[in-house]
Amino acid sequence: MATNGTLQTVNHAGDLAASMADAQRISADEIALYDRQIRLWGVQAQEKIRSANILLASIRALANEIAKNLVLAGIRSITLVDHEVVTQDDLGSQFLVSEADVGQNRAEAAAIQIRKLNPRVAVHTITDDIMLQGPEFYQAFNLVIATCQNYQVLSTINAATRLASRPFYATGMHGFYGYVFADLIQHDYVIEREKGNRDTVLGAESATRSVLSAATKTENGKIIEMVTKRELYSPLLLANTSPLPLDIVASPRKLRQVTPLLTCFRALWDFQNAAQRLPTHSHADLQLFTTLATEKHKELTLPTETLRSEFLRSFLQNLGSELVPVSAFLGGQVVQDVINVLGQREQPLQNFSLFDGEESKGPIYALHPIFSTDLDPAVISIPQMESSMVIPLVDPSTISNAQLDPSAVSTTQIDPSAFLTAQIDPPPVTERPANPSAILNAQVDPAPIPNSQADPAAIPNPGADPSAVPSAPMDSTAA
Repeated sequence: MATNGTLQTVNHAGDLAASMADAQRISADEIALYDRQIRLWGVQAQEKIRSANILLASIRALANEIAKNLVLAGIRSITLVDHEVVTQDDLGSQFLVSEADVGQNRAEAAAIQIRKLNPRVAVHTITDDIMLQGPEFYQAFNLVIATCQNYQVLSTINAATRLASRPFYATGMHGFYGYVFADLIQHDYVIEREKGNRDTVLGAESATRSVLSAATKTENGKIIEMVTKRELYSPLLLANTSPLPLDIVASPRKLRQVTPLLTCFRALWDFQNAAQRLPTHSHADLQLFTTLATEKHKELTLPTETLRSEFLRSFLQNLGSELVPVSAFLGGQVVQDVINVLGQREQPLQNFSLFDGEESKGPIYALHPIFSTDLDPAVISIPQMESSMVIPLVDPSTISNAQLDPSAVSTTQIDPSAFLTAQIDPPPVTERPANPSAILNAQVDPAPIPNSQADPAAIPNPGADPSAVPSAPMDSTAA
């Protein structure tokens, strides 16, 4: 079902109630159809999956993969929400649309092919802007997934899903780089494992995870323990400003291993909040993004040498592009976690996963506004960080884009030691953000970014013409 221009009342709540009533037992023909996956997660999990109604927002390359995997898994229904139309650029990365669909609504064009994948799954479309929907809209769905949106849209949807008590996933990609964020609010799940010599201890396992109960059963002559656990989550609004886990912050070795991709995504979201667009290759945009990235790196108490100019250059060159292999990987990761959540089996994502296609790495960080009072300050060593350091921001007069509101960029003094203890006083160092003009310079020195507290407005090469930047952004149609 589709709506065009005006909001219509959709009886998704009735569909949800009916699906729960119909899911008493899976039929014999469905067991034959989904035989291979039932062998993986069992009949009970498949029954929960077949009663699920999923909302998928923004139908681009990544959403194509997610929709395909969900429909083939045998969910009850999927609702596609997108108010934009298919463009020529979409043809290079999306397999659910063709040249004949150019100019048509993305959701409606993709729905035609999705229905062919599994006729048992109901496919609905909504052509209104997702931002027009209130919290009551999300109550009709078991789970909500938002793809390839800016931070403002993602945090707004997340707030609405929290009010509706619905699990939420946010995912996006830029070329070789991507992320997956999960806010399941509170999620209980069961882990089955062979019982060991020690009894399972009930209670808290970590700041966000606790063991609720443990039971046993005999299977194939072995004693299997079924442990019920609970995970607590934070919304994107808090996770985006939360420090790294304390075990990482307390270890200089682990800090050096944290990917600068986390820094870059946080800087990107701040830039989008200020400019309402992606950064271009203009000198002003490069300067502002570099300053924001340096600031975010400091907020995370990461060593300055791990934020290199060549990585910033690579990240900026990938912005706005879609690569089919990356969307396939991220789409599979999202759906795998969604299936585990629907079936309440295995530990879900907690809570922010990154993917670096250049390095073939996918680290996961639990980002929560949780602080410990039991950590011994003597064991904490934060390299190259001064607790009172203030990061200079770009002079607003140097920004040529009239739509950019520099006041939206935070200039609050950052006290990294507040994440742990006020007693930490590392030796002072001198730092400055990376030279933005070096980001697009193919001959950039791969050595760590030099440190000094120079004014970003006085970065070398003041006579460079921003419009003459030699490096062009990645072709969005590259697959």
